[in-house]
Amino acid sequence: MSKVCVIGAGRWGKNHIATLNQLGNLGGIVEANPTVLATFQEKYPQAQCFTSVEDALNEDFTGFTIATPAETHFEVAKKVITAGKHVLVEKPITMNSADAITLNNLAIKYHVNLMVGHVLLFHPAFQKIQQLITDGTLGDLQYLYSNRLNLGTIRTEENVFWSFAPHDIALFQYLTDSSPLKITSRGMDILQNGIHDTTITTLEYPNKTMGHIFVSWLHPFKEHRFVVVGSKGMIRFEDSAEGKPLVYYNKSVKWEGGKPIPYNGATLLVDYDSNMPLTEELKYFVKHLNGTPIKISNGENAIEVMKILEEATISLTGKNDE
Repeated sequence: MSKVCVIGAGRWGKNHIATLNQLGNLGGIVEANPTVLATFQEKYPQAQCFTSVEDALNEDFTGFTIATPAETHFEVAKKVITAGKHVLVEKPITMNSADAITLNNLAIKYHVNLMVGHVLLFHPAFQKIQQLITDGTLGDLQYLYSNRLNLGTIRTEENVFWSFAPHDIALFQYLTDSSPLKITSRGMDILQNGIHDTTITTLEYPNKTMGHIFVSWLHPFKEHRFVVVGSKGMIRFEDSAEGKPLVYYNKSVKWEGGKPIPYNGATLLVDYDSNMPLTEELKYFVKHLNGTPIKISNGENAIEVMKILEEATISLTGKNDE
């Protein structure tokens, strides 16, 4: 069975470790803090433990996942890829699109799979939405939006757009299967000068498909709502609501006598699997450790997301850092 080594045993890395252990694919753990590492060694005695990436690369692991601070992703991933190992890097894959392109080119050169941790792409509810788009149930895609709002952890090193929106950008790219023609972003830096805490970003896609992403950590209640509007039907997913409902609306617009007439049909609750997104993501990564090309959340997808983040940031701040 393929064994995976997790680099970083912090807030999210510990979830990688626990999930890979459940799947039977945990092979190693890299953690620079020896005290933290000792705790994991005791909990997972079958896993090899290391304080350096270099030592772990000397072992025979099939793949690696990287859950270290974002600013370290590029250098750590570069070491793993040039060692000829498949790798999954948590989002954001790097701090800029140029570094993401470099990693993708290295992955091609060294014949390894590069994957980024856009975990919501593996959420069963979004997999179901994608299925309803693909099989024509929703008709032609017309509009989609995501609200990701909460009075929660407020970052000091990044704005709310870079903190929350990568999830939604990845979903927009996945569901539209295209790139935006125009990106407009507006917001306010109320709490900290230069660090936006609320942003609304509009993305215009081919075929008159449009979407918006509304993110804020200055909001009275938690709301994670995702809506897709098609020519034949509409769907809503409430990740923050009790039961996490996925609701299909048989609503559309009919034309009668040259006039648009709203059609209101039945509203149905849609069943979807209860599997954990991270479990599905890591299962997918492990499945491709044989070298079969990764199609969901691969290096090209990661580059697309980074470029959209950068373009939206230019629109938001009026600054081009290049």
